Formats: sequence, C-alpha cells, structure tokens
Amino acid sequence: MTPDRPRWAAVVVEYESGPLLAECVDALRADDSAGPVEVVVVDNGSTGGSVAEMLVRHPDVAVIAPHANLGYARGANLGVAATRAPTVLVCNADTRIERGSARAVLDAFAADDELAVVGPHIVNPDGSTYPSARSAPGTGVAVGHALLGRVAPGNRFTRAYRQTDADPDRPRDVDWVSGAALWFRRDALDRIGGWDERYFMFLEDVDVCRSIKDAGGGIRYEPAASVIHVVGASRKRAPVRSVVDHHRAAYRYLDKWCTGPRRMALPAAAAFLGLRAAGAAGVAAVTGRAHGGNVPAPS
Repeated sequence: MTPDRPRWAAVVVEYESGPLLAECVDALRADDSAGPVEVVVVDNGSTGGSVAEMLVRHPDVAVIAPHANLGYARGANLGVAATRAPTVLVCNADTRIERGSARAVLDAFAADDELAVVGPHIVNPDGSTYPSARSAPGTGVAVGHALLGRVAPGNRFTRAYRQTDADPDRPRDVDWVSGAALWFRRDALDRIGGWDERYFMFLEDVDVCRSIKDAGGGIRYEPAASVIHVVGASRKRAPVRSVVDHHRAAYRYLDKWCTGPRRMALPAAAAFLGLRAAGAAGVAAVTGRAHGGNVPAPS
C-alpha cells in the first residue's frame, strides 16, 4: 500500500437526507480503526441543503453533483470510480457507522482471499436488529413472503428469506446483504463491471451480490462491524413512487436472471407484481408510508 493511498473509502449516496448526511460523514470520519477514510458524497439532486450543511463541517469531502437523481446504482458507480482505496464502502446517507467497524471488515477481507463483499450488523434507531443478511429465495418462498410478510411477519417464508432464526451475533456466509451499507473488495466489483445501472432503486443490492457470487466471490455477514440505519429516510418523501419502483425492480430482476423455460412464467409474474403494487400504492397514498413494498426476487 502506497503511503498516499488510503486503506478504505466510503461512498455516500445522498438524496434528501437532511441533517442525517452530515451525521453520516461525522461517523465515517470518527472511525479511524483502519486508518483515515477517503469520503466521496454523490448528491443525487438534493434540494434541502443537506450537502451544504455537511460541507460546513467537512469542507474537504469530495462531492459529485450530477444535478439529477440518477438512482442508487448509478450514484454508487460514480462514487466508486472517484475513489482509490482497495476496499470501498457504499452506504446510504441515513446510516451511521460504529467505531471499529472498518477494522473488522478489513480484517475479514485479509483473512479470506475469496471474500468479495461484507455486510455489517445493521441496527435500527431503537437498538433492534434489522435483518440485513438474507437468502436468495426460491419462487415459493418469494411468493409466500410477498403475500404474508406484512400481515404475518412470523410466517415460515419470511423467516427463511430474512434469516431471522440465525444468530445476529455470529458471522456467516449469505446470498446477499443490504445495500444500506456494504463493503466491496474493489477488484471483485470491477470484475462484474460495477452495479447494474438499470435498477433505479431497490434490488440493486441483491443483483450486485448475485453477480459477484456467480463470479466466484464470497458474501459475508460480519457483526463485528455495526451500522445504525434510519430506514427509508429519503423515500418517505415519495411513498407511492417507492412502492412502484420496488415492484418495477422486482420484475427487472426476474427478467434479467430467469433463463430457459422459467421465462415462460414472466407474464404471470408481471401480473402478480402489478396487482400487488396497485394495492400497496393505494395503502401508501392513504397512510403516507410505503407499506407492502418489500418484494423479494426469487433465485
């Protein structure tokens, strides 16, 4: 490692996160457990002054401002391309990394040359665990969770998909980890050409993990790293659009990964997703919250 090259970088994808953005960068800078971090903020067209507020506290942070909301995947790619470190964290602006997390992740990468992606223990603001390490469900589990996940969250399909019966204090290999905060080995991300920019929002994390896993990289949940996440801080501003975007992303994922005879089921999947999106969007329009938007994509 050359003296002027940091060991790790952080790309923060920002969209209307308000004061949470400055708090996110505060926490990143405070975690010096793996040396100083190289921070890049990608501003996806925020209008509330969040970036200006952050720059008052951290004037040396690099900001990429495309002056439009390009989506999470495109924003992540722009940010990663502007960093130099061999390990890159991509995170939402509504996250706060806990001190010592960077060291835990870099130690995990150093101990396993095949490891390509590490996801931390994600904690809700109330201290509870967010189920961020998940399975790639088969069709039965995906449909079961989509139908029952909100009304009966303890059902067997949702438990299998979210791995809620697993010990959150033990590291484990998984199919994918939440894009709210995930570390990449840069060369593994480069090998697959980065995030798939056809996803605007939702399921881009499932997709990038699947692509890396198919290329031979390992995906691991590492609870020694911890991140507090205010889930959905940005999308609360547009709950109906969030529901629509989620279901659209689910179909895009199916269209990309379903091959052979399984493609014959795509029209039925489109109809199911359309009906579910209409119902969930109706609820969101009334309540102002994007209930029912969580749609797993079957493996």
